[in-house]
Amino acid sequence: MSLRYFLGAIISFPFLPILYFEGKKIRKQVPKLPEAKNPEGYIKNKSNRTLKVIAIGESTFAGVGVDIHENGFIGALVKEIARKHNLSVLWKVYAKSGFTARKVHKTIIPNITETNADLIVIGLGGNDAFKLNSPDFWGLQINLIIKKLNQKFPDTPIYFTNMPPIKEFPAFTRIIKFVIGNLVELLGKKLNAIVKRKNKVYYNNELIKFDTWQNRYKIKGDINSFFSDGVHPSFITYQTWGKDMANYILNTRSFKQWMQNQ
Repeated sequence: MSLRYFLGAIISFPFLPILYFEGKKIRKQVPKLPEAKNPEGYIKNKSNRTLKVIAIGESTFAGVGVDIHENGFIGALVKEIARKHNLSVLWKVYAKSGFTARKVHKTIIPNITETNADLIVIGLGGNDAFKLNSPDFWGLQINLIIKKLNQKFPDTPIYFTNMPPIKEFPAFTRIIKFVIGNLVELLGKKLNAIVKRKNKVYYNNELIKFDTWQNRYKIKGDINSFFSDGVHPSFITYQTWGKDMANYILNTRSFKQWMQNQ
C-alpha cells in the first residue's frame, strides 16, 4: 500500500501547483452550505424492540446539502432499518464538516455522551483524501477510532460506509478527480485490510457508481441530480445511500445476532 501511494505521489507531483489553483477556484465557485439541523431523533414503532444508533463522520454525515438530518443519510438509514424489521430506533449524529479521521478520534469520540449503543455507523475519507494523507497515516487514525470506540462501547459493532465517489463529483476537474479520486480508493483498500483483522467491524467496500444506483433503485436524472452543490450529496443521494447502507448492515452477522437476542 505504501509503495502504491509513493508511486502515485511521484506521478501526481507535477500536478500539485495545478491542484492548488484549481482547488482555490472550486472553493470560490461552490456555495458554502450549512450542516443539517436536528442531529438526533426517535422512530417509534409498535415493536418493543429499540435499536440505538450512533453516526459519526464528516460533512456527509453532518447533512450538508439537506435541511434536517431526517432528510439526510442517517434519516434514510434508520427509516429503512425500522421499516424492514418493525423496530423503534433511537439515533444521534456526531459529525462535523471538514473533519478528518484524526479530528474525529481527538475531538468527537471523547465528547460522545451515550453510554450504550447497538450499532455505530462511520462515514469518513473525503477530507483525508483532500489533505493528501497517506494510507498509512489514515490507517493509524482508523485504528485509533476503532480502539477508542471499543473502549467506550465494548460489544457494539462498527460499520464504515463506502468511500466518497470523488471521481464522479461534477464540480471537480479531471486532474482533481484523478489525483484525489485515486487516493480515496487507496484509503478504502487500507480500511478494508484493517477491518478484516477486527471483530465486529465492517466496511461496505462497494465503489459508489451512480449509474449502478440508477439501475438498482430505478432513479431518473443525470449526474447533477445526485449533488446539492457539485460536491455534497443531494436529497436523493442521501436517501439512496442511506437505504443501500441499511441493507448492507441488515445482512451482517452482527445485526442478525442482535435480532435473535431481542
